[in-house]
Amino acid sequence: MSLFCPLVGLALSPVLCTLGAVQLLCVVAAGFSRLAVGTRYEQGGQWLCLVALAVIGCVCGVAIQMGPDLAAACAGTLALMTMISVADFSAA
Repeated sequence: MSLFCPLVGLALSPVLCTLGAVQLLCVVAAGFSRLAVGTRYEQGGQWLCLVALAVIGCVCGVAIQMGPDLAAACAGTLALMTMISVADFSAA
């Protein structure tokens, strides 16, 4: 079963759309944790990012069974989230 998207003219799989939404939400969680540094939301942002990293790690494990392209996209999301979490963007 697939969904037809009239804007793009493609048939989209619900599984593919769900995995894309999960990846997008995980990147947003990592960005929020970075933006929350120094605010009262810092600890909550860190926990949210940790949970999002665990979720995308599990999604990577499941995506390996669905094909190499999907697994590579999930691994790229995991790498991007790690860079957002670890990199120091201060001008010091």
